Amino acid sequence: MLRLAVATNKQTYERMQAPLAQRGIEAEYVPTAERTIPLDADLGEFDAGFVFPPRLAEGGVASELLDVPWVNGRETILRSRHKGETLARLSRAGLPTPETVVVSDPVDESDLVAAFEQFDPPVVVKPNAVTRGVGVAKAGDLDSFLGICDYLDLVHDYRAVGDASFLVQEYLPGARDYRAMCIDGEYVGAVERRLPDDALEAGQWKHNVHRGAQAEGVDLPVELRDLVESAAAAMDIPFLGVDLLVTDDRAVLNETNARPTIDEATKYEDGFYDDLAALIRATADRD
Repeated sequence: MLRLAVATNKQTYERMQAPLAQRGIEAEYVPTAERTIPLDADLGEFDAGFVFPPRLAEGGVASELLDVPWVNGRETILRSRHKGETLARLSRAGLPTPETVVVSDPVDESDLVAAFEQFDPPVVVKPNAVTRGVGVAKAGDLDSFLGICDYLDLVHDYRAVGDASFLVQEYLPGARDYRAMCIDGEYVGAVERRLPDDALEAGQWKHNVHRGAQAEGVDLPVELRDLVESAAAAMDIPFLGVDLLVTDDRAVLNETNARPTIDEATKYEDGFYDDLAALIRATADRD
């Protein structure tokens, strides 16, 4: 039985255990944060790691002690960590992305005004390195936009904050929000994230599952599957979530996630766990 170290015990870990065990892979949770780790600690014997631990500093220590190849290693995690870098990489590859300006604090107010005026409001203001929609805001006018930027200035003024940048993006009203999954560069399924009617009526617009959206399995058309696979090729990340925003007249790549949550298997293509098991075995063989 091949042994796989998993650095989180969230939904993905719970869902993957039984399907992988049926394919000869034992997934075991290895805590790497909120604990003490002596540098001579024995964290167990494993053949591969799943995704590099969420906290990079402590994860680096645990990774050295485990001494295993990772499906998504440190470098691939860093490649998808900052949204601006991801969009720049995708855009350079000729792929469609939302119109975006990256702001590196501090900047003059005149620069913020000029950035805002590049768009037809409202605009989306998005911290460069967050997940689950945390800190993402929508500004319908210049005063609201500058107010949001003032709050970000306060956060970025704290010296311990490692990232002092944020994104200003076009807002795509009515866009359908998809999270597609790729394994080793190939599309293996997708979900559409939809808000309940009462949330929409209340003015909610973020489609994050952690904000109450429901993820429903969908069958993406060929052109969107091709776009997702092109994004995976540009990012060169073995296990990747790709976020798409699709309106009636365009589709854009909004984000990528090198730590994507695995949804219920019924929402993916047949053979999803066969493909995932094959990727894990190929990773172990690299050692």
